[in-house]
Amino acid sequence: MDSVTQFALGAAVAGAVLGPRTRPWRALLWGGVVGTLPDLDVLIDHGDAVQNMISHRAESHALFWQTLAAPVLAAAIAALHRERRQFGRWCAAVWLVLVTHALLDAMTIYGTRLLLPFVDAAFGTGSLFVVDPLYTLPLLVGALRFGCDGGGPRGRRWNHLGLLLSTLYAGWSLFAQQQALGAAHRSLRDEGIAAERVLATAAPLQTVLWRLLAATPDHLYEAHWSPFDGGRPVVWTRIERGREHLDGLEHSAAVAGLAAQSQGFWKAWREGDELRLADVRMGLEPHYVFTFVVGRAGSPVAAVDRPTRVGARIELGRGLAWLGRRMFGEPLPPPR
Repeated sequence: MDSVTQFALGAAVAGAVLGPRTRPWRALLWGGVVGTLPDLDVLIDHGDAVQNMISHRAESHALFWQTLAAPVLAAAIAALHRERRQFGRWCAAVWLVLVTHALLDAMTIYGTRLLLPFVDAAFGTGSLFVVDPLYTLPLLVGALRFGCDGGGPRGRRWNHLGLLLSTLYAGWSLFAQQQALGAAHRSLRDEGIAAERVLATAAPLQTVLWRLLAATPDHLYEAHWSPFDGGRPVVWTRIERGREHLDGLEHSAAVAGLAAQSQGFWKAWREGDELRLADVRMGLEPHYVFTFVVGRAGSPVAAVDRPTRVGARIELGRGLAWLGRRMFGEPLPPPR
């Protein structure tokens, strides 16, 4: 999730655990700071743009390493504020802040390696978009009321309510995602499309409109579904995967790594003399946030030494205007 959300979640969790045992703004600020620490791994350069993408949300988001780090961070905070008697509470707060950060990230589609160093698998449900005000606002309001009330009973109740509402919203997103997946599977069956993988991810900023993806060996299929569609058939757009462009490069580190990270939802194409590869889970056809130059045209195609990122974004105004109308059932094609 975005940094504001992780700061708000960390602050709310720390405030709930520490309550009146320390100054309220101290709990909120340290909770927010610790809640942003795992994402500082973006500052590490792993050699090229593809490896930087794959290595984000890795060790710093792994529950095992977070559990080892929590007592160290808690001891430092307790010592700084001369609250060693509250070490247990600080330790519980820091651990919960770190763990909830990772678990929330795993509800987006990017991929979070929760079980390192034991299992090198990226988890991502895709039930929440990376920025969702309806998840974040209850946390912000509750935490601010907690701080302004001086950590008193009323403020604690507001903070608890914010955490409850945001958690219920996250739970709703999982339920809504299952409805979208059900619609996708029914439509694919009716269309006679034998998909190897099917995915439903929340469209930006909400959990009403869902982007559907289906993958076959040679094609991808993209569609959108909303419960306000009124039973209209799902309209799929077929996308060429461009597997032929990868001849000779399938085993390069960049191609293999991105194919694994995307869980098979990738496409390749040539643009000029560049071979481009995209993770199609994030973005819209043909605009994908994570698009990389992985090769140069030739006979044969040659892998580049350092893949670079060339991700494109849809113009904000057009995208929001489409989203606002499409989520309530208006049958509009996505902006291209």
